[in-house]
Amino acid sequence: MKSYKPTYSASALFLAVLFCLPLSSVAQQKIGFIDSEYILSNIPEYNGINERLSVLTNQWRTEISEMQNEIKDLETEFEAKEILYTDEVKEQKLKEIEQKKKELESFRTQKFGPNGEYFRRQQELLEPLQQRVLEAVNFISERDKFDYVFDRTGDYMFLYTNPEWDISEDVLLEMGIDIEDIDER
Repeated sequence: MKSYKPTYSASALFLAVLFCLPLSSVAQQKIGFIDSEYILSNIPEYNGINERLSVLTNQWRTEISEMQNEIKDLETEFEAKEILYTDEVKEQKLKEIEQKKKELESFRTQKFGPNGEYFRRQQELLEPLQQRVLEAVNFISERDKFDYVFDRTGDYMFLYTNPEWDISEDVLLEMGIDIEDIDER
């Protein structure tokens, strides 16, 4: 049996048909995008926020470096004097080193972990700026009658959508979920 290999003319025909199909309602939709990194980097307060976060980060990194040096010194001392220690002292020194390593890891997580202080401070400091950007996007979207506006930085997140295009209730109805029951909750 012969396998079908599309030629350039078949591909061109497919693209032509594809571009002709959405001429009705889709062609009338207005879509915009922003680059939030570009916007934020051009807001004067953003640089100050980054500097404040950088100062914090540098302080914490210095503390981490000091803790690492302390651990390294304890390990070096242990290796140098291990033969002089009794089993009890060896065990105590190893526990001390292990405790310092746990403290270091705990400090790292506390400062830079997923729920760490760095990310909380970043969110706290950036949230007002992000809110101003979002308000500006909403104002422009409604003023210029955009149906969708998305942020092309990162994961292409929609920042504004015209409620006219929300089909959530239709999906619920299609799934057999009564909307009136939902509204009563």
